[in-house]
Amino acid sequence: MNTKYIDLVNQTFDFPQEEFLLDKDHLRFHDIDLNKLVETYGAPLKFTYLPKISDNINKSKVWFENAIKKHSYNGNYNYCYCTKSSHFKHVLNEALKNDIHIETSSAFDIDIVETLKEEGKINNNTFVISNGFKRAQYITNIARLINNGHQNCIPIIDNYEEIDLLSNEIHDNYNIGIRIASEEEPKFEFYTSRLGIGYKNIVPFYNKQIKANPKVKLKMLHFFINTGIRDNAYYWNELLKCLKVYTSLKKICPTLDSLNIGGGFPIKNSLAFDFDYEYIIDEIINQIKLTCEEEDVDVPNIFTEFGSFTVGESGGAIYEVLYQKQQNDREKWNMINSSFITTLPDTWAINKRFIMLPINRWNDTYERVLLGGLTCDSDDYYNSEQHMNAIYLPKYHKDKPLYIGFFNIGAYQESIGGYGGLQHCLIPAPKHILIDKDTHGNISTQLFREQQKSEELLEILGYDKKPEKHTIQKFNTNAELQLADK
Repeated sequence: MNTKYIDLVNQTFDFPQEEFLLDKDHLRFHDIDLNKLVETYGAPLKFTYLPKISDNINKSKVWFENAIKKHSYNGNYNYCYCTKSSHFKHVLNEALKNDIHIETSSAFDIDIVETLKEEGKINNNTFVISNGFKRAQYITNIARLINNGHQNCIPIIDNYEEIDLLSNEIHDNYNIGIRIASEEEPKFEFYTSRLGIGYKNIVPFYNKQIKANPKVKLKMLHFFINTGIRDNAYYWNELLKCLKVYTSLKKICPTLDSLNIGGGFPIKNSLAFDFDYEYIIDEIINQIKLTCEEEDVDVPNIFTEFGSFTVGESGGAIYEVLYQKQQNDREKWNMINSSFITTLPDTWAINKRFIMLPINRWNDTYERVLLGGLTCDSDDYYNSEQHMNAIYLPKYHKDKPLYIGFFNIGAYQESIGGYGGLQHCLIPAPKHILIDKDTHGNISTQLFREQQKSEELLEILGYDKKPEKHTIQKFNTNAELQLADK
């Protein structure tokens, strides 16, 4: 009988796969011995496999280069990394090895850009695409970057006041883009994105605030779909509406030469994942060229802002199953030694799915289970009710440790979870391991951050600080009060 966990996987998916293979009954990920990783560092842990970042960047570059060549497309392609998906230095350092550009979304992003410039990781030729609703500090930081000579910083105008605010602080001429407020997907709660300027308002906005403004040059139209680039009617319809705006604007604005197609690619969330990246890119390039030819305008340079696609598939988490609770006839709860709410917040916040596989015991028989986290919150779980597929794992045995891995978690989880800060129920953040591979294929690991300690949490909460002495001064007369006020 085929009752082993490996039998279940082989019957359900094509296995092994590019990044997953089995070594006896142990799982390997990009040839990383995950069992050894657990033996060395313990669990729970998170890891980042740095080479996967460069791998995905270069895949995208090749796909776009091939499509541009195939269609004789007379424009350039520029890969931007969406920093908000992971701001960590090791992520930026790896990404910037590949001649890419940067997209920012808040004031402190600019501080990171300036640090990277000081370290020689980027220079004035690097495009810095500054998105987001711009508060005072963000405006100031963008202006500082441009005033210091970074003319390739392009603030993307999100509302009608931003040009005046920027012009007040930027000394010389500068380039801008405009973000289109796209219509949201039909199932979304709202009809139009809160970000950007409406389709019908962009040309009037250009004529009113930009056309006669000698200080501002419009270079880019920014098109962003919250659900990302998908092969569905919604995406293609929004793209075509965007292209109509681009061609209309290009006819009256010769300086406009770039189209930022924004929203990112999906990443692998199941062993059954199937997405034809090459076809989608080929068709995007084809549609842009056809539309521009029909309207007799030059094709734009293409910019993309890939965040999850850049860093998502580099990340993983490994937990140990601590205990199994049989709550009723149907429900067996495998309790992990961490929390989904704190370490994988997207699993409960937006019901996001990740690839989940056991690290060991693939030759054991399997059972259907639910997975629970350590917090006392009822939403701290990952199971078939929250997700489409049931969870099957090797059967729990008290004397046979079981480790499970979640893969392709490298985007957003740390920042959303509040990395380095308080965690729900004070469950400590797990240790974080960086994994690299040299030119000879040798894999190396290093500890980036230890598991959070109670002292760190107590310091945040104020428990380890000595009470501050406050000087209390009493005033006896109105004259003394008035003197104190002065």
